[in-house]
Amino acid sequence: MSIEKVKTYFGAFGMEDRILEPEASSATVEEAANALGCEPARIAKTMSFLTGNGPILIVMAGDARTDNKKFKDEFHEKARMIPWDQVEELTGHAPGGVCPFAANSGVAVYLDESLKRFTTVFPAAGSGNSAIELTLPELEKHSLSKKWICISKDWN
Repeated sequence: MSIEKVKTYFGAFGMEDRILEPEASSATVEEAANALGCEPARIAKTMSFLTGNGPILIVMAGDARTDNKKFKDEFHEKARMIPWDQVEELTGHAPGGVCPFAANSGVAVYLDESLKRFTTVFPAAGSGNSAIELTLPELEKHSLSKKWICISKDWN
């Protein structure tokens, strides 16, 4: 189960106790915001895409949407979401719990600029009812992100 992988990962840093597991589902932005008692924009949703170089994860604010032109400018190809039935196999996390931590080897992670307006954000932690509150420097460190990008719209 991917939440166990995420707990093990954060356990190596003494942070496993920061993982939140609300009773209610946190599989969607709205559900996560309700379950965690925060504004939807602070939910750091992890989007999974398939590129010519393999699967990638892009973490963006809960109120941001993918801008296809910006995606193409950044990655030089059309944005293609990973099909639902292939997400877990390719990323290591099931839909609803996809997160940038303890993903499969070779999965590149990028952070979207839409997150930079917050001090802390809530990415999922490997299941449909988990999250962890992280500062942006913690998110950068623990996601092993390649870089900050801007492929989003509708948030500013």
